[in-house]
Amino acid sequence: QVTDGGTIKQKIFTFDAMFSTNFSQMENYRKREDLVYQSTVRLPEVRISDNGPYECHVGIYDRATREKVVLASGNVFLNVMAPPTSISVLAADTPAPFSRYQAQNFTLVCVVSGGKPAPLVYFKRDGEPIEATPLPEPPVGTGSWEPRNLLHRDLDDTKVPKSLAAEGEVGGGQAPATADPPRGLAAERGPVTETIPETVVSREFPRWVHVAEPIYYFRHTHAPVSDGTVEARATLTWTLNPQIDNEALFSCEVKHPALSMPMQSEVTLVAPKGPKITMTPTRARVGDTVRILVQGFQNEVFPEPLFTWTRVGSRLLDGSAEHDGKELVLERVPAELNGSMYRCTAQNPLGSTDTHTRLIVFENPNIPRGTEDSNGSLTGHRGFRLVLALTLTVILELT
Repeated sequence: QVTDGGTIKQKIFTFDAMFSTNFSQMENYRKREDLVYQSTVRLPEVRISDNGPYECHVGIYDRATREKVVLASGNVFLNVMAPPTSISVLAADTPAPFSRYQAQNFTLVCVVSGGKPAPLVYFKRDGEPIEATPLPEPPVGTGSWEPRNLLHRDLDDTKVPKSLAAEGEVGGGQAPATADPPRGLAAERGPVTETIPETVVSREFPRWVHVAEPIYYFRHTHAPVSDGTVEARATLTWTLNPQIDNEALFSCEVKHPALSMPMQSEVTLVAPKGPKITMTPTRARVGDTVRILVQGFQNEVFPEPLFTWTRVGSRLLDGSAEHDGKELVLERVPAELNGSMYRCTAQNPLGSTDTHTRLIVFENPNIPRGTEDSNGSLTGHRGFRLVLALTLTVILELT
């Protein structure tokens, strides 16, 4: 077996016709080869490491020196294929905030590992193949390339102030503000000067007006792995439309010569609904540490949401306006937090939802009334007398 580009030639078997003997040069734990009919080597369980060229040398003994002399040799290349071992689909750059005011690009990433040679990867939407425009490789030395303005969409009329909607009627013959710009990847949209008040925009993400079918962009790359296989990555990028993309089924499929049928992995884009919140302990007392945790939703959510905690009408216990993450921790809760309301907002590119929970704080019988400040520490004369009594006790014990 020839390895390392031909620099190493590892013997596998030797058959000596003069003495009718054969010998394996392979170590015992690697001895998988069999010699068949004196000149045929059989590999019963082919591995990726067996890939490469093999040589067969035939010779005789020199009568004078009794040394072996090679008279002829031949070679063959064994090309070992391996089917992919895993396939998964995930969302790129999530969880991350998503704008309510304009359509944004969204990217699905399909990762296929363990295949040799590189597999063919493609995407489907609701069972139908997606016709996507191939994207070139990013220039060397640049960061991650992100296409912009893949598809132009405007806000629905119900989300735009009347003064902006009627802007095209003023001035006689003036082009409307929602004129379609040139389509395509290189089309640049002019700066948006209009401001959409928060009172006009609904709580959920706005509906976008379709001017054309979605334009998908596709990129496929693969990188070699140390074991001889490759890892393939395919990305599908388009301008996400929450109105039509919510509950859309996307699948990544793989074709490979070592597979009898394609492998696939599916995801359904779904906005979060009905977060389920638990509070520990359920009956909090003054000085306790309270944990409020999002345990799940009424539905399967993809992509993973971004969680934001706020306190209704005030700041959080640590003084911050909001907190990110699945869990909110309130350490040493004071009595002043009794009755306070906390809101958890779950947001992904398809929409947002929130839920509230109220914190009820009971008085701690172990802490005398009026002796706890907002930080939960003991104050006043009782605390001083307690410290003084402990000090006198220690002095008496020492004496």
